[in-house]
Amino acid sequence: MFSGSSEPRSGRLAVWGNALLAGAVSPDDAVHAIVGDDAVHRVEGLPGETGPVGLTLALGRLRALGVTGWRVALPVPGHPLGLSGPPEFNKRALEAEEAVVGYGAGFGLVPEVDEAGPGAADLHVEVLWHCLPVREAPPADVPSLGEAERELAEALREATELLSRLDVAASGPVAEAAIDAYRARVEEGGPSGAGPAPGYPPRAVRVLELARRVGLLVSVAYENGHGGAVSAAEMAARGEALRPVERVARRARVAAYNAYVEERERERGV
Repeated sequence: MFSGSSEPRSGRLAVWGNALLAGAVSPDDAVHAIVGDDAVHRVEGLPGETGPVGLTLALGRLRALGVTGWRVALPVPGHPLGLSGPPEFNKRALEAEEAVVGYGAGFGLVPEVDEAGPGAADLHVEVLWHCLPVREAPPADVPSLGEAERELAEALREATELLSRLDVAASGPVAEAAIDAYRARVEEGGPSGAGPAPGYPPRAVRVLELARRVGLLVSVAYENGHGGAVSAAEMAARGEALRPVERVARRARVAAYNAYVEERERERGV
């Protein structure tokens, strides 16, 4: 699982896996970027293998089996965002709250994270990706990139107003710094420059960065003290108000991660 301001492992796998499929990066560079600060990533359930294998072998094998792109799913209970079935895959993805879905062949990967260590700074993290059959069908509730960008603009206004109304900025310097950094970024006109991996569409990069910022605001509202909401009823009202904003940010992130596959579909007239 991941917070609204962190990067889902499925997102890293999709963007760098797509860059690898496009020939924009080497297998070693792609796997290094996907693994990040984790100790190791392995894949189990791969056709033709009796046990877990390394990520480099797995990505190559899935490409040979017909995968030509990777999409992301970020489902939560009541919102199967990015999923297309079957039930076994959907169940695992909902438990993890993330998955990657192959395009061009019916395979998907769901991460299982194992953390061990005395504290957050000393965690040893291993990730086992479960390879499962997926249904080749349109993913659930994923907007177009343009639609996601428009929704985010409205979510930005709503999130900022909510934080002010709920007095979240008064909950401490961490919240204030996060909000100030977010506002400064927006005033500069949004992110620019290189994407999350070589070859990713610039508009997708912009949408992804804005979705991360909206996710940060939601995390600030949930995690940094009670602010002006001191009663249980007020805390419940805060959650009710923030859920639609959180949903918009998740939908936008999926749209941005999936932009590589969507562009390929447009080019082919799918």
